[in-house]
Amino acid sequence: MFFISILTIIVGLIAVRARFISIKSGQMSIEYLKLMQGQEAPEMVIRSTRCFNNLFEVPVLFYVVCTLYIALGIESFVATVIAWLFAAFRLSQAFIHIYYNAVRHRMVAFGLSVLCVLLLWVNLVVVKL
Repeated sequence: MFFISILTIIVGLIAVRARFISIKSGQMSIEYLKLMQGQEAPEMVIRSTRCFNNLFEVPVLFYVVCTLYIALGIESFVATVIAWLFAAFRLSQAFIHIYYNAVRHRMVAFGLSVLCVLLLWVNLVVVKL
């Protein structure tokens, strides 16, 4: 969970940096940030902002399932491996999204991360039965 939290913070900082650079270079007006509309934002601003927003979607399910493992005192090597795979896939998805944005590559990383979350939930249910 710590790794995903740090990833979220780093991507958030990348998004803020992209905005500052775009405003400073004149590619985007600061007025755009009021409602995130009114002009076309530079691609890096859009990509980094969407990537940041994505880190508040599926990872929420990851945070919940990991918290349940901790709260229920479940120690599972399988769950630990799957959790690290989830983190690796989310890192790769963020990298792809921000730096070269190949949709197919991004979809594979996303799909594998969703599969990891599903496997964490299934493992939790199986272990608790």
